Amino acid sequence: QAQLMESGGGSVQIGGSLRLSCTVGEHTYNNYCLAWFRQASGGEREGVATIRSVGRATYTDYARSVEDRFTISKDNAKNTLYLEMNSLKPEDTAMYFCAAVRTSLRCWIRDVPDYWGQGTQVTVSS
Repeated sequence: QAQLMESGGGSVQIGGSLRLSCTVGEHTYNNYCLAWFRQASGGEREGVATIRSVGRATYTDYARSVEDRFTISKDNAKNTLYLEMNSLKPEDTAMYFCAAVRTSLRCWIRDVPDYWGQGTQVTVSS
């Protein structure tokens, strides 16, 4: 079973920044495509960003609503996934989930993950 544990959520003012972290079990980290999803209260879960290293290349995919403000990255030494979020807006308020997609290739925000973390809340307000 995959181990995905998010941290770093909290409350921030409009225009502020947050960095989310997700510690991932080693097998999952090395064999799955990793992703961030979010779900606003009363809304559907949506893909935010994905990342996968294949050979020497690293592939990412972003939702259009965040591609100029958020950066997904990972630290292989720590088996940790990150989401750097800048210029936060009230519409970014949501529960953010770390997720893993079973694939040997890159993945996309439209893909359905096989495993999920518990989530961490991000609230953006004035």
